[in-house]
Amino acid sequence: MALLAPFTVLIAAGAHAATPFDTPDTGFKGRVMVDTPVVVPGTEVKLAGRDFKPGQEIRLTYGGLALGSGQPVVVGADGTFRAEFSVPADAPIGQHSVVVSALKPAAALIHTLKVSPDVALSGEDRFAMTAQKVVPGLYQSAYSSKNNAIYVTSAVGRPPVNQTQLVKLDAKTLEIAKAVTPAAAPALPAGGAGRPGGNAPRDPGLFAVYGVAVDDVNGNVWVTNTRQNTVAVYRQSDLTLLKQFEPGLVPHARDVQVDEKAGKVYTSAFGTPNVAVFDAKKLEFVKNIEIKTTIAAGGPGGGAPKAFSPLSLKLDSTNHKLYTVSMSTNEAAVIDTQAGEVEKVFPVEGALSAIGVAFHAKTNRLLVAAQGSDNLLIVDLASGKTLHDVKVGAGSLNVAVDAGRGWAYVSNRAAGTVTVVDMDGKIVANLPGGSYPNHVADDGKGTIYLINKTRGSEDPEGDRVTRITPR
Repeated sequence: MALLAPFTVLIAAGAHAATPFDTPDTGFKGRVMVDTPVVVPGTEVKLAGRDFKPGQEIRLTYGGLALGSGQPVVVGADGTFRAEFSVPADAPIGQHSVVVSALKPAAALIHTLKVSPDVALSGEDRFAMTAQKVVPGLYQSAYSSKNNAIYVTSAVGRPPVNQTQLVKLDAKTLEIAKAVTPAAAPALPAGGAGRPGGNAPRDPGLFAVYGVAVDDVNGNVWVTNTRQNTVAVYRQSDLTLLKQFEPGLVPHARDVQVDEKAGKVYTSAFGTPNVAVFDAKKLEFVKNIEIKTTIAAGGPGGGAPKAFSPLSLKLDSTNHKLYTVSMSTNEAAVIDTQAGEVEKVFPVEGALSAIGVAFHAKTNRLLVAAQGSDNLLIVDLASGKTLHDVKVGAGSLNVAVDAGRGWAYVSNRAAGTVTVVDMDGKIVANLPGGSYPNHVADDGKGTIYLINKTRGSEDPEGDRVTRITPR
């Protein structure tokens, strides 16, 4: 009998089974995580538990059927356990509920196990790929046609971040032309906001850089300082800091886009329903554009609706539109940049944890990469209908478009691939992306620049910029 598949249990009429009850674990704090990096059909899954009671007996089930050997695993003296089970080769792609039951004392939790698509590499002979190791902690890139240069951000680790750079690369050779380390951020209050305790101010680290966009009209580079909830502006030529906006101005500033024609800059404020607007010439904050969710109270999950929380941004300066997606509500929003207000918001059918966004003008289609459902959604903007749901690989994170060919490039962080998809939803190629492909950006002329991160300081496949060009 296959696991992770529908099944039926038949109980004879009049039959009674004595079910023993155990003492409940009233202070249950147990939690589990999957130690297997990517789970695809046929994977042997390693599950690790912690904060259980020593001596508890753990059983794993799916749809009432035992997973693994069926025998209980006993929690060790340190409150941890490890268990293994196999996902069948014919298991459906998607999120599955695995029940983790404990006895002596009794408790239970449900772990959501994501089974991702296993997409084989293909079509490598159709592309020229040139890679260059740059600096640790690469995050995003942006192309300047004026300078034929790539501007790359990097930030290593969690706060306080003390290793971060803005780097200018030659777009042809990928060699470093200039690099700068941002200044130290102002000290944080002792204990931090809402964290009583501690007498000394906390180390804030540097103004680490994450999102990036170029302004070729004014010769500037805009970056987001996500950890300090703000943005900064550097000069393209020598990376001199021109303006450091005050911390707290844009909560969890993530992506940034420059409208060179209109002289405006847009930054997503993840965790809030806002997109911040700046004046590109005056280097001044203008206003926030609030995006309201279309999901009513009592919708999926019940209770009050979650707020729209913008992540990736994509500008269509020709038609005066800005596109974004919300991870929290799996919606897309269209902002009229001339009016400075939201034009429409709609759910993206088939998306879980929507995160990446791009736009193809010729077909008027929105491209949405969804990390939770491992797919690329190709959406008709006129109707809001999802035309194609393409399973591309584990952890679909960002998407860029070669407008001329009508190809979307999707970086699949967990799978370690970049999937090329046409506007009809057909996979053109599935390319190796190195360790943790993080971001893809186009140069408007058919070349894609891939940023990937690293698995450690000795990883030869990490912290690279890769130029991908169709042959």
